[in-house]
Amino acid sequence: MSPTTTNANATTNATANANANPSTTTLWRPTGPVELDLVRALDWQAWPPRLPEQPIFYPVLNEDYAIRIARDWNVKHDGAGFVTRFEVDTEFLARYPVRQAGGETILELWVPAEELDEFNAHIVGRIEVVREFR
Repeated sequence: MSPTTTNANATTNATANANANPSTTTLWRPTGPVELDLVRALDWQAWPPRLPEQPIFYPVLNEDYAIRIARDWNVKHDGAGFVTRFEVDTEFLARYPVRQAGGETILELWVPAEELDEFNAHIVGRIEVVREFR
C-alpha cells in the first residue's frame, strides 16, 4: 500500500493542542542502538545526518506506532529498540504533509535528508528516550 497524504494542519494541530506548549508538536522516533548513540553524541538535541541509502527522515505522529516499530522491527534487526519523543515548532512542521503509511494511526512525516539540519534547528528542547525494548 502506498502512503497517502492527510491534512497535515488538522493532525499537527490536534497533536499540538494536547501538549503543554501549543506552539510545538510532539513527535516520536523509533530507533535502534546505533542511531541512538549518534543522538547521544549530539547531546540529545538533533538527529544525525541520513546515510546515502536513507533519503528521508521519518518521525511518527503517535507513540503507539513508534512502539510497534521499536519493539517489532528494531529489536529483531538491531537487538534493541528505543522510542524517543521530542518537540518541534508546529508552524515549521506545516511544510511537511502527514503521510498515512498504513492503517488510520500509522502516520509519519517525510523530511527529505537535505532538510534535516533545518528540521533539527526547529527541535524545541531535548530528544528523550521514553521506552526501551530488548
